[in-house]
Amino acid sequence: MLDNGIDNLLVPSLRKQIEENLGAEKLEKIEQRLIERHGMNMIQAVKDFHKLDSVLREFFGANADEIETKSLLKVIELERTDKKEEWITIQDQELSKIILDTLGDEDKKIILGTVLNKSLIVSDILKESKIPQTSGYRKITAMILNGILISDGFELSNDNKKIKKYETVFQNIKMDIQENGMIVKIQLKKHLLRNSTIFQIIQI
Repeated sequence: MLDNGIDNLLVPSLRKQIEENLGAEKLEKIEQRLIERHGMNMIQAVKDFHKLDSVLREFFGANADEIETKSLLKVIELERTDKKEEWITIQDQELSKIILDTLGDEDKKIILGTVLNKSLIVSDILKESKIPQTSGYRKITAMILNGILISDGFELSNDNKKIKKYETVFQNIKMDIQENGMIVKIQLKKHLLRNSTIFQIIQI
């Protein structure tokens, strides 16, 4: 199964908001039920959102929709323009910082540009980006963990081993300066948005 970058990008922030909405006591009971039913913790369940959704409905019935939507809207807000473009405003400050830190790093910006319209294995990303291997591997690993880069298929090595290829989740990024600080807006690749388990369940 390929990683879903959008879900990976949102998981830490969404988990935090669900905790804040439910409170520690209810969250503990939900996590216990997730382990009983699915053998996974909250972080794993947010990544496999259908399972989390099923447990929330067991506890809260139809009110699960409100809990999920309220939590997600504290992380992101979807905006559709007159040109039928979809932009996502990042509401969560920690997620905004991850994106801004990525754009503020020259090597990471080059990496994003390298895999904007194609997917590559890590060694080819480094080769095309002309970034030193040691620091390059470290930065690519961080971008994968943060959900900035996602796996998109495989390439076979000379000994027929599968090597993951990576692309960026972003189609475009822009920043607006407002009174309360920098607002980050992102445009995500449409095929990734369609494949997101979170967006399949939560209709904003």
